[in-house]
Amino acid sequence: MNKLLVLLLAAGTALAQTAVAQTPTPAKRPLTPSDVTRLSLLGDPQVSPDGKWVAYVQSSVDVSKDKRNADVWMISWDGKESVQLTNSPDGESTPRWSPNGRYLSFLSSRNGTTGSQLWLMDRRGGEGKKLTELKGELEEYEWAPDGKKIAFVIRDKDYSDSAKTKIRTPYVLDRYHFKEDVKGYLDRRAAHLYLFDVEKKTLDTLTRGQYDESSPVWSPDGSRIAFVSNRTPDPDRNENTDIWVIDAKKGAAMKQLTAWPGIDNNPQWSPDGKRIAYLRSTAPDNFIMYDQPVLALVSAEGGEPTLLSKSLDRPVRNPRWSADGQTIGVLVEDDRRTYVATYSSSGQLTKVAAGDRAFGDLEPRKTGGWAVLMSEPQLPTEVYAVEGSTVRRLTTVQDEFVAPLQLASVEGFTSRSKDGTQVSNLLFRPVNAPSGQKLPTIFFIHGGPVSQDNFGFDLSRQMLAAGGFAVVAVNYRGSNGRGLEFCKAIYGDWGNKEVMDIHGAVDYLVKNGTADPDRLGIGGWSYGGILTNYSIATDTRFKAAASGAGSSMQFTMYGSDQYVNQYENELGQPWKAFEKWQKVSYPFLKADRIKTPTLFMGGEKDFNVPIAGSEQMYQALKSLGIQTQLIVYPGQFHGISVPSYQKDRFQRYLDWFGTYLKPKAIAEKQ
Repeated sequence: MNKLLVLLLAAGTALAQTAVAQTPTPAKRPLTPSDVTRLSLLGDPQVSPDGKWVAYVQSSVDVSKDKRNADVWMISWDGKESVQLTNSPDGESTPRWSPNGRYLSFLSSRNGTTGSQLWLMDRRGGEGKKLTELKGELEEYEWAPDGKKIAFVIRDKDYSDSAKTKIRTPYVLDRYHFKEDVKGYLDRRAAHLYLFDVEKKTLDTLTRGQYDESSPVWSPDGSRIAFVSNRTPDPDRNENTDIWVIDAKKGAAMKQLTAWPGIDNNPQWSPDGKRIAYLRSTAPDNFIMYDQPVLALVSAEGGEPTLLSKSLDRPVRNPRWSADGQTIGVLVEDDRRTYVATYSSSGQLTKVAAGDRAFGDLEPRKTGGWAVLMSEPQLPTEVYAVEGSTVRRLTTVQDEFVAPLQLASVEGFTSRSKDGTQVSNLLFRPVNAPSGQKLPTIFFIHGGPVSQDNFGFDLSRQMLAAGGFAVVAVNYRGSNGRGLEFCKAIYGDWGNKEVMDIHGAVDYLVKNGTADPDRLGIGGWSYGGILTNYSIATDTRFKAAASGAGSSMQFTMYGSDQYVNQYENELGQPWKAFEKWQKVSYPFLKADRIKTPTLFMGGEKDFNVPIAGSEQMYQALKSLGIQTQLIVYPGQFHGISVPSYQKDRFQRYLDWFGTYLKPKAIAEKQ
């Protein structure tokens, strides 16, 4: 009987194992616009003083409210324990550890508070407690080393709204630079530096006047604060920021530490308090668009700075001192990659972590190592630990997102433009693309122009590739990561070399049999939209286009957008430099050359590149009888933030390009 029972149990176990083995693994599927709502965004990693935890912000989509909500989480340094610290419908941001590591502070407008206030939470658990009742706008904050005080940057209160009628008073503008995306029309309210006493909850004013202060950083002994300010007679007309230092007490005088007539910012005290590392522009010009930050080092008492990374000829950012004070960690933008490196005080560069991936924020760990953000071509951003040259993943937030998906492969290639310029590009090859078959190909162009497409995760291009298109990212002249001269090549000459570089990439892919010359598309957002307009006005080879947040009749952008300083310094005033302005306005002035069906899109409240730029081109093509459509996203600024609008935009891309680039049979099948 016992033998029979054993045999039956064994047989049952075998059958169960066979059933499990035969259970089919769910088939992976292409990315779809609806996946926008499944993607979490991670940012702002902060290492605890004891080095055992990394706090960060994670935002996810609330589909019922059609918005993103951000919460504060923390992950243990060994990656084994994850804790959600906040969970309110109002959202939290900017987590910072108290110096003793017991508390985490954050900003939130939860519970109906007016504007963002500072909250404090015991990291062991419990509800957050509100620390402040500020009337102005709290923009930045940093704990003093002893934990007794906090440095605040607060913008003066806005008294323009009537408490009785709820009607806003008229905008009264008298500034040279009078509008900005998201912020809207600009008044003269300044952002000043304050000292907040944590126990007494009192506030002392450190700086005054009609100037803005930002980026406060405490000296290690807590006696002084370094910060950034533009104290020129009219800061609107230049970008001349400097590093200043002030004693951390009411009534103290401020001291100017740097005197470069360009940009000095992002100060970081050395652990011994004797030096300050910071970023400096290479150019001293009034307008600094085509530039790259250089890592600089100066005595905390002032003097001539040492430019540590000038010979690298690559932009560096996010400087942070190592815990031992021997090196300064930075992120380096270099030809489709962003890597982690360190500089010694003598200027010796050491690559720490590199590869075909893109690193984001960089924060030091007092016990050694760094916390970073990093993404790869097929994996969105996660939090990682860098120890020596080892990169170790901490969070696994994105596993759920990528698990059901087929994602495009990403490969780099180099093309040559007709003038011989070498250009670096990325090709997103759709899953299961037939070998040896020419593909409908979309050239999706990045904005900026001073930025670059890299080997990090790219949702937009992955989405287009999921529609069966080969998708190409072109790092045209004007992009960074290839040196200062490459970046400055388009100064005052828009829509010329960049378009040449795009066509060079097209020629390369057509010649090698990847791209079908009869099914070429182009699109982009911001400067990518502008370059889309330039490209379709230059050549008729593109059979479909999608221009987002672009402009063409540049005359009409003067005074309508936020770039007056760039216009007057780079092109000159329109009435004095009419021919230059006319030259860069050619997509509109020569609109009758355009034969490409084009979808125009933009945000209703965009002050960066106002929707008028898209409206003008839409009207021109409509008058000319070219297939066109205009999509305006209500209440949106330059970036489209409402999840349903993001989904809508992706679907419209796929539908538009699908209509014009695919044979009818393929389009109907998908």
